[in-house]
Amino acid sequence: MQPQTGIAEAELRPQFLALGEGRRIAYLRRPAGADALPGLVWLGGFMSHMRSTKAEFLDGYAARAGHAYLRFDYSGHGESDGSFEAGTIGAWFEETLAVIRAQTAGPQILVGSSMGGWLALLAARALARSRELDRLGGLVLLAPAVDMTERLIFQKLPPASRAALETEGVCLLPSAYSDSPYRITRKLIEEGRRHLLLDTEIRSHCPVHIVQGMKDEDVAWQHAVALVEHLAGDPAVLSLVKDADHRLSRPSDLALIVQAIETLAERR
Repeated sequence: MQPQTGIAEAELRPQFLALGEGRRIAYLRRPAGADALPGLVWLGGFMSHMRSTKAEFLDGYAARAGHAYLRFDYSGHGESDGSFEAGTIGAWFEETLAVIRAQTAGPQILVGSSMGGWLALLAARALARSRELDRLGGLVLLAPAVDMTERLIFQKLPPASRAALETEGVCLLPSAYSDSPYRITRKLIEEGRRHLLLDTEIRSHCPVHIVQGMKDEDVAWQHAVALVEHLAGDPAVLSLVKDADHRLSRPSDLALIVQAIETLAERR
């Protein structure tokens, strides 16, 4: 990967946060250029990484606008240690909280893509429970795959895949984004049930802006509408993009993401 214009080579080399059980979480951190602005934290999606198109775009935006910017890889993803098949929503949620607490100060806008949207909501709830509301500057959720292990994966599995989960502990699902299939483990599904949100009212404890494509074949736009209905106690905006898919990576999509960030930053 070629260095971006204006980015020092050192800023492209990851640092590592050591957690228990031998986990090292790789992260990239850009310092703030303007102290009054909230920081940005990128929470990537399932089998994605911190150098993805949107994550790299936000780095360039943060540099221009003056936001501090933090991005990282969950265990088993990208440059972090660990096996992907050993991962669970709970482990990735624990890592999310640990990185936020160790590497940020002051209010942060959590930008969660797909599975990262679920983790952003879990992180917001945990920070509120531990009286760390000063860390929450807002949530920008991109095609948020809330409760994905149950509603978007398990409930849609054909009988043969459910049987493979039961007998072999893993099933293979085709991926539209890679030649390699997703390896879905029984552990991922069962542990994910400990973190489901859509069975009750959801509190974000900060303003939320959701960007959702209506041609998304991975997370239907109706799923985003249901999420807004559950966010009854907090300000929430839903932007439906009629011709956008799950990637939300076109210039017009990226501009809408920036607009959502800037609106939340102004509210601060």
